[in-house]
Amino acid sequence: MSVSKMIDHALLHPTLTDAELEEGCRLAVTCDVASVCIKPYAVKQAAEWLAGSNVLVCTVIGFPHGSNTIEIKVAETIQACKDGATEIDMVVNIGRVLSEDWAYVHSEIQAVQNACLSQGAILKVIFENDFLPKDSYKIRLCEICTEIGVAFVKTSTGFGYVKNDAGTFESQGATEHDLRLMLAHIGPKVAVKASGGIRTLEQVLKLREMGVQRIGTSSTESILKA
Repeated sequence: MSVSKMIDHALLHPTLTDAELEEGCRLAVTCDVASVCIKPYAVKQAAEWLAGSNVLVCTVIGFPHGSNTIEIKVAETIQACKDGATEIDMVVNIGRVLSEDWAYVHSEIQAVQNACLSQGAILKVIFENDFLPKDSYKIRLCEICTEIGVAFVKTSTGFGYVKNDAGTFESQGATEHDLRLMLAHIGPKVAVKASGGIRTLEQVLKLREMGVQRIGTSSTESILKA
């Protein structure tokens, strides 16, 4: 797989203007990435900007904290697909994961998966690993996602900042430990997307060697020009 086709070019920062979103889509076409992962309100515009290219339209659901109701996540998904998205990155309900309410977590992922399938889209499930202190949470999520048959499991939103002992916030994003753990606990039909802190070609090549199939990054241009 080429490096460019591993990349979901992220256009998700809340400060991005419409002009910057359009510019980002133009860049994505030039770079021939896998998809543009864009803010939900701009999906329709992205579909127009990317028309005629091989770059897919992706967007996020329940982003970034995963706390929406199942019904809202399903409605978001259907709306995004109607607007032109063919790939959906959905944040799980992190509080329910930490509560180990696996029946709820399964129901939520299944409901969004069903919505994706009804619209001809694929689902990537974001764990937000920075918020999950035990590997057992990540393993169980991998098992559930495998049972349901989602397309990808994904490490992070890129916005999962945790307060440290000094009182400041930091994010580790896609760590090698978490990626190897996820790769070891998914079924053969599920892939892994790494997101959070991926900024260099060296990182991407290492991830490809590990078996990661997609990465989320806003550093597309610098990665591909390296």
